[in-house]
Amino acid sequence: MLLISLFSELQPSPFFSSFCYRIASLRLNLCLQGRKMSYLLTTLTKKQEVDSLIRSTIDKVLVLRFGRASDSVCLLLDDVLDKTAREVSKFAAIALVDIDSEDIQVYAKYFDITLIPSTVFFFNAHHMKMDSGTADHTKWVGAFQQKQDFIDVVEAIFRGAMKGKLIVSCPLPPERIPKYQLLYKDV
Repeated sequence: MLLISLFSELQPSPFFSSFCYRIASLRLNLCLQGRKMSYLLTTLTKKQEVDSLIRSTIDKVLVLRFGRASDSVCLLLDDVLDKTAREVSKFAAIALVDIDSEDIQVYAKYFDITLIPSTVFFFNAHHMKMDSGTADHTKWVGAFQQKQDFIDVVEAIFRGAMKGKLIVSCPLPPERIPKYQLLYKDV
């Protein structure tokens, strides 16, 4: 929103021709209509990129958001992830994974990612699980309501991982945890 406030103060002047002003206005409108937040974070589209990142992230929580750049809930989560990336950078790394990529379907099947956005956590190449009171402990499904919620979850995972745990309890109250129903195929 800082961009919008700065842009609104910008007026056509001799130094900033009306043509340049119109082009900048069009670019801003296209950016706001597309609402793409994913360009601010690393986006992975190949299995080799994901494998490499999982193996190379040492002593930090790796947060992988599986989803689409065009989905509105993914954009909400991307906004939270982007705003917190700097604050959690000492103990976490964040990357986005494009669920529509053919290479990534191996991970989508392995983690049973049927709802997006789904966030999966790793620590030193180990898959970290979280008991949030839902049926699935392997991933976080949905967006975080607040920036602090995401920080609390990542910090809880980091502290648990440093103690050698592979599953931690969710630090959030139940009313701030997204609810969903699991539908199992071929059961």
